[in-house]
Amino acid sequence: MSSLVASVYLGLGANVGDRLGNLRTALARLQTLARLEEVSSLYETEPQGVSEQPPFLNAVCRITTGLEPEGLLRFLKNLEQEIGRRPGGQRWGPRPIDLDILLYGERVVDTPELQIPHPRLAERAFVLVPLCELAPELRHPLLGKTMKELLASVGKKGVKEIATRAWWSGGGDEQTAGAEA
Repeated sequence: MSSLVASVYLGLGANVGDRLGNLRTALARLQTLARLEEVSSLYETEPQGVSEQPPFLNAVCRITTGLEPEGLLRFLKNLEQEIGRRPGGQRWGPRPIDLDILLYGERVVDTPELQIPHPRLAERAFVLVPLCELAPELRHPLLGKTMKELLASVGKKGVKEIATRAWWSGGGDEQTAGAEA
């Protein structure tokens, strides 16, 4: 880890297996290398790209970490494999876990392995809705628009809140009972 500590927003998604359990496992494991600052409500969303698959559970979290973006990406890819995701699956297909770096402070990274901000962040309601819950006034470092402005341009279609922020800690939110229905 470097001495620099960055505020990072991550997108989390799962649509096969124990969706809720996989998201909770990912958040718990993230805390081994980062400080979990806050987690959005939990949303059920329609799949993008490949339509013949189950709906996703999605959330966004904010972490602080001393890991550089490339190191964080390696950690997230290893974590996805631990939770059951196999490399080389169908693009935008079903998956037990998906962890994406959405924003890393104000940094812009453009390498073959990693693009920050996430290249499709501005067009995905399933990311923008929970991200706006945490940081509506946060500005996209390339587009200059706030997350709230980006969400207004794409709308909230296909994104349904199913549990409040207490879902991830098992904090007794009875709404999470419907998350696996």
